[in-house]
Amino acid sequence: MIRIHKLIATSLGIGYIGKGGGTVAAAIAALVWYLVLAGSNPANIWPLVLTVAITLLGIWSGTQVEPYWGKDDKKVVIDEVAGMMVSVLFVPVTPAYILAGLVLFRFFDIVKPLYIRRTEALPGGVGVMMDDIVAGIYSNLLLQLVIHLI
Repeated sequence: MIRIHKLIATSLGIGYIGKGGGTVAAAIAALVWYLVLAGSNPANIWPLVLTVAITLLGIWSGTQVEPYWGKDDKKVVIDEVAGMMVSVLFVPVTPAYILAGLVLFRFFDIVKPLYIRRTEALPGGVGVMMDDIVAGIYSNLLLQLVIHLI
């Protein structure tokens, strides 16, 4: 069973890349998001359902791999996938918005301003996932502000 959790936590092995694995995972998530959802209605509920499912799966698998790899190991990149998905939820699926979501998400995920870092102290997979979810929320809020001001 742990093999499945390692596969999930590494987003099908992307986490084994090492340095830059989180950025690669987020970029691949952005590309897949665009390829699957381009031209769809941004208010569609299915991307939200999928994002919640990926987040819950990440919490579960993050908790399961922690005894083997330690707290929030760099191989665990499903958190970047979920955070990227949150950053572009309910945003028009265009190359510009997806790229902006990726850049904003990576900024917030790396710099961790506005109390994002505190969420890492949460236990198990919740702590692994929440800093990226919050970074995704901040990114999404900025994107929504830009969309509604334009």
